[in-house]
Amino acid sequence: KDGSPRFKTFYGKTQKEVKLKLKEYQDALISGVQLDTILYFEDWADTWFEGHKDNIAPTTQESYKYCLKMLKEGFYHRPLTVIRPIDIENFLKGMRRDGRSDSYISKARGMLYQIFQKAEANDLVRRNPVRLAEKMRASGTAKRKEAFTTAEVAHLMKVLPDDRMGLSIRLLLGTGMRMQVVKGTVSIGSPKSKDSIRDIPVPLNVRPCAIKLRDTTDQFIWESPKTGLPCNPTHFRDVFRKSLEEAGDVRLLTPHSCRHTYVSQMQALGVDIQTIQSIVGHADTEMTEHYL
Repeated sequence: KDGSPRFKTFYGKTQKEVKLKLKEYQDALISGVQLDTILYFEDWADTWFEGHKDNIAPTTQESYKYCLKMLKEGFYHRPLTVIRPIDIENFLKGMRRDGRSDSYISKARGMLYQIFQKAEANDLVRRNPVRLAEKMRASGTAKRKEAFTTAEVAHLMKVLPDDRMGLSIRLLLGTGMRMQVVKGTVSIGSPKSKDSIRDIPVPLNVRPCAIKLRDTTDQFIWESPKTGLPCNPTHFRDVFRKSLEEAGDVRLLTPHSCRHTYVSQMQALGVDIQTIQSIVGHADTEMTEHYL
């Protein structure tokens, strides 16, 4: 419109493929189809998630949504085609400056990779910028894997109320279950992985907790009234922290610390590492040792 030349580039593995794409483009122009509509990151990210969420357990979807929200804010209203490897690198570095953990940064990078990989497969971008972005080194300041002491566990078991969070904390401490399992479906659903198909021994003192938590008319034990899905992990952590504050005389650790506590106590009781791995559902003993 301004008199400057305009170019359209086509890519393909063979000359024949490029010519085919050119012909399809020309045919679309002749038929009046609107082409080259700008596709923004947040719109494609939503499209990707809708197509991918069936592969994710409902109890994990909320954590994906939380991470996806952060990605959409970081690349808000930017066309897919203008996002470069340097943009990916700068975004991930910004996450580190904001105090995000190495594992969370890795999760964000993984989601970005999948989003752009799907876009590349559908010819929406020439290439996946995440694949070309330089990987960040570990910060070197990995947090110590904290676990509750035996005294703290005994205190919590004694003073926690028999409300939903009190029952949940007791079950987490007594079984080493993942937070997603405790707040998930009342009935048995698909496991996180094939290694998650296992029998979990439930001590007699916490079996009543599992029975009471199961006694609900909701689909999920911790259900969001707005979405009908498991509650946001952040909400669960907030209620968890408040319960610890009210209990007193314990450190304000995270729900996942209950899992570390269980593994540590099993080791202290002399249970071999292979048995612990089997009970907690780790893929290998190296992961279990990482918990100690």
